[in-house]
Amino acid sequence: MKRTFPISIIAAATIGAAAMASGAPAAAAEVKAATLYKNPQCGCCEGYAEYLRDNGYTVSVKPTHDLALMSREAGIPDEYQGCHLVHIDGYVVSGHVPVGIVDRLMSERPDIKGITLPGMPMGSPGMGGEKSEPFTVYGIADGAPEVYAVE
Repeated sequence: MKRTFPISIIAAATIGAAAMASGAPAAAAEVKAATLYKNPQCGCCEGYAEYLRDNGYTVSVKPTHDLALMSREAGIPDEYQGCHLVHIDGYVVSGHVPVGIVDRLMSERPDIKGITLPGMPMGSPGMGGEKSEPFTVYGIADGAPEVYAVE
């Protein structure tokens, strides 16, 4: 009798074997899980969730009417808040932060609460329009936010 397995088990085994064969650490094969909190009617937040998915993240979207409060509780001052709040592996990511900067945060693992791209800049991931200026992403720790990256 031939034994069959769900595709997810086969895919996980294949990814794990490929990572080991390439010499990559086992963590490289782990799923990058994210939870995105957004205002219920926000469409650009859905665009950002899809952008993260397209870049290797598994994203759970949770609508909320308490986004500003949740962001404050995460340590993000009102004037630095983005349009949604993402929790990823112990960090918060506020706003339409480019995935390269999110990946940098995940690999460097600095001693901060997270990062934020304030507002809803045109041309940022998940937003429409054209980018008209560099995106300044701030690190959130105790004290005033400081520039983490400019892209």
